[in-house]
Amino acid sequence: MSISEPEFEPLARHTIRRLTWRLIPFLGLLYIVAYLDRINISFAALQMNQDLGLSAVAYGTGAGLFFLGYVLFEIPSNLLLQRIGPRIWIARIMVSWGLISMAMALTQGETSFYVLRFLLGVAEAGFFPGIILYLTGWFPARERARAVALFATATALAGVIGSPLSGALLELDGWWGWRGWHWLFVLEGLPAVLLGLVVLFKLPDRPEQARWLPPDERNWLTRTLTRERETNSAWQRQTLGEALGSLEVWRLGLVYFCMVIGMYGIGMWLPQMLRAMTRASDFTLGLLNALPFLAAALGMVLIGWHSDRRGERRWHVAGSLALAATGALWAATTQSLPLALLAFSLAALGVWGVMGPFWALATSFLSGTAAAGGIALINSLGNIGGFVGPYLMGWFKQMTDGYSAGLVAVAVILLAGGALVRSSTSARGGSAEG
Repeated sequence: MSISEPEFEPLARHTIRRLTWRLIPFLGLLYIVAYLDRINISFAALQMNQDLGLSAVAYGTGAGLFFLGYVLFEIPSNLLLQRIGPRIWIARIMVSWGLISMAMALTQGETSFYVLRFLLGVAEAGFFPGIILYLTGWFPARERARAVALFATATALAGVIGSPLSGALLELDGWWGWRGWHWLFVLEGLPAVLLGLVVLFKLPDRPEQARWLPPDERNWLTRTLTRERETNSAWQRQTLGEALGSLEVWRLGLVYFCMVIGMYGIGMWLPQMLRAMTRASDFTLGLLNALPFLAAALGMVLIGWHSDRRGERRWHVAGSLALAATGALWAATTQSLPLALLAFSLAALGVWGVMGPFWALATSFLSGTAAAGGIALINSLGNIGGFVGPYLMGWFKQMTDGYSAGLVAVAVILLAGGALVRSSTSARGGSAEG
């Protein structure tokens, strides 16, 4: 029976609603903490760079080294998650990255900054693609873009919550002889350790273990997901070799690479770009920095919802990247703080709005071990952009003593990603079925 038949519709709606409320807020909280620990150096840099004598290039390099560690261990981590189970492996990831994030307070100079940022990436490797893989085992394909978008809004919410929080923590400067950036790393790293322990007791590995699902909903969900896998097995890639050898996986990895350059090229430098336009306090700067992330959160939900409703993926990704490029170009041409905030908000709305339709597209033609390896490969290729983006902005800043050239370069790369995804041939043209 099709899940769209009338007698199944109320049961389907109730099941998806229950899944959404039980899984997405908790997983989103985990990702808020993860993303905050990843980007909090953008605020720490307001004090740390001067204390440690870090140049613009050194800061950009250290900010990006996280992603090299992340990329190198991404595929092994996701394959281990599939073998060991999400609950244990995600808990391990969170505890280890939380401890290393707290250790960032011990940074003494360039070398220790580079080493700790690299180790933080190694510790966190596999978290995001692991959660994406986890969601494919709970949400039917036609609901996936919205589920991924709701989960991924955590990255934007981390900016909304974390920006004023980080600004406030910097103002603890001098307590117990510590600088504000020391407090920032310790107090924002601790929640990852505590939540990692909670994961061990709260997160079921698969629907069959979810005691909070009534039997009829659990049975419907299990049958539906099994039927999808059986129906799609004829055209989906199943093995690790098929995924790693797929031109489409590599193409989508390049699209994600372009998107991540925009996300972190702008995000890692945003507090410093805003600082160049205002002499506001650190806390006020945090509030201003939160505005683009608020736009990003709204964009992710709306674009993911519209992509599911229209059953279309590729044009939603391409259009979002074009919107992000427009915002970056606008930001490059204005010195007005209000206009810059609008421009950065437009860029954030576009680049974060990509997430839901992109991952619905990327997971549409992979299953089994191919899904674990393919999702990790796409995320690995993309997150190389997490090194390139901050480094590129730092290089242009040092060469031109301004941010405009870096923003123009980021805009061009975002447009290239949009053009590349339009040539994609993924899974039935990127329909809602995939």
